[in-house]
Amino acid sequence: MKSQPVSRRSFLGTAVAAATGFTLPRFASAVEKPNSVFNGVRIGCITYSYRSMAKTAEETLKALVEDGLSETELMGGPTQLYAGLKGGKITDAERELQLAKCAEMRKMYNDAGVNIHIHKMGFGQSDEEIEFNFLVAKALGCAAVTTERNAILAARVAPFADKHKIWVGFHNHTNNLPEMDKFDSILDLGQYIGFNLDIGHYVAGTQGKSPIPVLEKYHDRITNLHLKDRTADGGNVPWGTGQTPIKEVLQLMKKEKWTFPAEIELEYKIPEGSDAIAEVKKCVQYCKEALA
Repeated sequence: MKSQPVSRRSFLGTAVAAATGFTLPRFASAVEKPNSVFNGVRIGCITYSYRSMAKTAEETLKALVEDGLSETELMGGPTQLYAGLKGGKITDAERELQLAKCAEMRKMYNDAGVNIHIHKMGFGQSDEEIEFNFLVAKALGCAAVTTERNAILAARVAPFADKHKIWVGFHNHTNNLPEMDKFDSILDLGQYIGFNLDIGHYVAGTQGKSPIPVLEKYHDRITNLHLKDRTADGGNVPWGTGQTPIKEVLQLMKKEKWTFPAEIELEYKIPEGSDAIAEVKKCVQYCKEALA
């Protein structure tokens, strides 16, 4: 899963920017664009983290750039708004137009220095909707699609993942953790079926066990991590105050040269006087220092 190449052309010098009022600094060089690859470890952010303040593709991109993030797992909302994705049956002409808008959105993000390496949008009920989800992923430049763990869904989407060579990363909560006493059966359903491993949920779901053995066992089937700090009794807390070994996990990724991205997921309560952008920035700095 390699980052997409970034254009050096100026960002959003179009009527779209003027119409939305969305602006970013014009970059004099690629050096000034965000770079959240620290000592070889790709730090990203799931855009759910900005749910309190960013809804559109433009607002979300602005937040990512302000936080210095060059990687993202993009929730479906901004894509659906930007590309006019409606779900259900659509005509061939509508499909082509929507995919063209997704490609346009990818360019907007890439030109700003941000790689949409993963997107998270519901698969829908029909084969046509499942196929379309993978086409959206391709248009956005994604290496994977993430969704909640579900063995029935995994069996359903596995042939499409094989066809398009795009991974599906199944996300765990506290009650549907990767199996450790044997090889996890969900991975037998397809060669592009993997884990979106949430290390904070793992700690809370196991009452304090380390997720490091999971990474060591399944690292070649992990699409990405979700980073958050939780306590063994289930609390979501500011980073460094809980029991999730975020620093140790990042150092292991650095040591082993694993290339899957680790996504910041802001779950703890935002302090009074702060906002999501400021809190994510603290998490970015935590990762940078952990990997120094």
